[in-house]
Amino acid sequence: MFSKQEAQQLKKEFWTAFGRSFPRKWILYDTKIKDMAFKFSADNKKVEVSLDIEMKDEIFRNAYYEKIWSLEDILKDFIGDFQKEEHFTLDNGKIISRIWIEKHNVSIFNKNTWQEIFEFFVDKMDGFERFYYEYEDFIKDI
Repeated sequence: MFSKQEAQQLKKEFWTAFGRSFPRKWILYDTKIKDMAFKFSADNKKVEVSLDIEMKDEIFRNAYYEKIWSLEDILKDFIGDFQKEEHFTLDNGKIISRIWIEKHNVSIFNKNTWQEIFEFFVDKMDGFERFYYEYEDFIKDI
């Protein structure tokens, strides 16, 4: 077990190593759609690459979710099997829509799994981005 400070240091090392291993400018928050972003996340049990639709206005959030969901089979071609939840509750209680793919049995706290995580991140985020660039005009047309 790590102290809080050790855990924070290891997380910092992880994200720094990822950035150095795969120096690339990702879309992330630069989707040109307010409150819609691609995200990387990692903890002690799994890692995820997600598309979070966080609009407060449920009508807009659902409209974007439905647009992307209408392209389900195409998205699967880009990233493989994924999960989706139209009403996903974050730890802080906020309701968002999320489409994500995850990898289990890896840990941000186990340096032996870092390369596996990095490769997963690059492969899946690249797929998400290629999908988004291909269908951006359709998705934005709300």
